Amino acid sequence: MASVHFLNVAPGDCTIIRHVSGRVSMIDICDGNIKEEPRKAILEKAALRRLLGNFRMCKYPTNPILYAKSLGITRIFRFILTHPDMDHMDGLDVLADEIGITNFWHTGVQREAPDFSSCPYNEADWNRYESLRDGRESGVNTLKHLAGVYFQFANRIENAEGGGDGLYILAPDDALVAAASDDGDINDGSYVLLYRSAGGRVLIPGDAHDATWEYVLKHYESDVANCSVMIAPHHGRGSDRSFDFLDQIRPKLTLFGCAPSEHLAYDAWSQRKLAVITSNQAGNIVLEVADQALDVYVENAVFAEVCKADCLKTNAQGYIYLRRINNTAE
Repeated sequence: MASVHFLNVAPGDCTIIRHVSGRVSMIDICDGNIKEEPRKAILEKAALRRLLGNFRMCKYPTNPILYAKSLGITRIFRFILTHPDMDHMDGLDVLADEIGITNFWHTGVQREAPDFSSCPYNEADWNRYESLRDGRESGVNTLKHLAGVYFQFANRIENAEGGGDGLYILAPDDALVAAASDDGDINDGSYVLLYRSAGGRVLIPGDAHDATWEYVLKHYESDVANCSVMIAPHHGRGSDRSFDFLDQIRPKLTLFGCAPSEHLAYDAWSQRKLAVITSNQAGNIVLEVADQALDVYVENAVFAEVCKADCLKTNAQGYIYLRRINNTAE
């Protein structure tokens, strides 16, 4: 059974897809360098410290490397870096050493290395990124594919027919990458990925900004409109962006990452009456591909109870079933 794991990390992103093929994709990583308490103890603390309307799960982030190991993942078939911001590669060095990467995707957008004397991230992660990007890692295949490319395993099977692991690149194109590299706004050089599963379409847009959304809607509107699930761009931050793209996409459910609440663009979704679940509410979120649907499971039992979920219905991880998103008009 295929599944999508949206991890509770702060302040970046990490999504793991376990494909029907058995291959594993990881899209970005954050908090790969933290020490994590056992999740049971974390959930107990979160329940005790819950404030009215605030489930506080962002106080207890997940280490994606430990999470992947808990699922029995022994190799990342493809690591996809949406763009080279440190909160999307935090833990890359340890991931490459302890689990390993077979294929590394990047868009080719250029930026200077951060000043690590005043940066909370590890220089080792940046150095590993450069090594992977430049093809200097033995046993790792580095790919720089852009919008519209069809290739084996991602969206083609071995005999060149469509399908593969259902991963499609919708952005950026060469022009977006060049502009992002030139003006330093690398968010518009971010990957926008569409995962097509039997249960529905999941849109994964990294930190895509306005120019990227204009491009996606011009070239791929029918592919993204009314998708089952969208991960909010830039973790759900307002980021001085236009949210007009929501009028065309209208996702059935959007997943927000961790950021200070005053920076999150809740209003853009609520004004359009679009459903949202946040990492701060749910902790880790898992989408399991069911019969023409995606079943949504959440880590945080307290949030599930407030949502009046059937807390006896759980998945293999013990996460609680919250709702089903039917795959209609796909």
